[in-house]
Amino acid sequence: MSLKKIALGCAALVGAAAAGAFVVRRFRDQMTAGAAILNETLPIHSKFWRDRAKLPGELLYVAIGDSAAQGIGATRPDRSYVGVLADDIHAATGRTVRVINLSISGATVETAVADQLPRFRKLKPDIVTVSIGANNIAHWDPPAFEKGLREIFGALPPTAIVADLPCFYLPGNERKVAVANSIVRRVAAEHGLAVAPLHDMMQRQGIIGILTQFAQDHFHPNNRGYRVWASAFEPALQVQLARLLPDAPPQPR
Repeated sequence: MSLKKIALGCAALVGAAAAGAFVVRRFRDQMTAGAAILNETLPIHSKFWRDRAKLPGELLYVAIGDSAAQGIGATRPDRSYVGVLADDIHAATGRTVRVINLSISGATVETAVADQLPRFRKLKPDIVTVSIGANNIAHWDPPAFEKGLREIFGALPPTAIVADLPCFYLPGNERKVAVANSIVRRVAAEHGLAVAPLHDMMQRQGIIGILTQFAQDHFHPNNRGYRVWASAFEPALQVQLARLLPDAPPQPR
């Protein structure tokens, strides 16, 4: 190979590396800008759920979770998976639904134990969903994760539905998520709890899901993404509703 060809090849590699670095920087800038925008919605979503909890209902639905349960990334808080499931409960039963959303943005299993469980123990819910642990991946500590998860799952009624962790797509995070989800399934089985297969549901969306189901921070779901989250809970939810209200006729949606 001539020196000229070697030089051209090296130049092409340098150019490709520079282009790749530019794309990565641009993507990170978009994530940062998107996160800043979504951070401004935190108090709006929090107030929505506080106000929603004051509305009466024949059935009580309680959610434990983090920013996903709050609906960060959705155009409105009620388009989170919690809002979608509340609508589904009403449609399936014809009963009004009171929603107490205990979730807190940024929550980990440890902070859920400290902040959400004390409030949960004072309630007598008909339906419970739990989706917690995604924020633990950033500082992954399997023993601490399992310890907190055992405290949460141990406080739940047997009719509660718990989700495994969502798909993170990046290989490094996915290895941690695989360990976390094996813990979720094992501890849930010990307590007889149904597991919503959130990770598999997201993974099945493929590249289309990555491109169309995330908000501008490329982390939280958007409205479409939250419908996918809700669909992961749906089969177990319908089973629990049939047990709760066996004589309730299906309602038109």
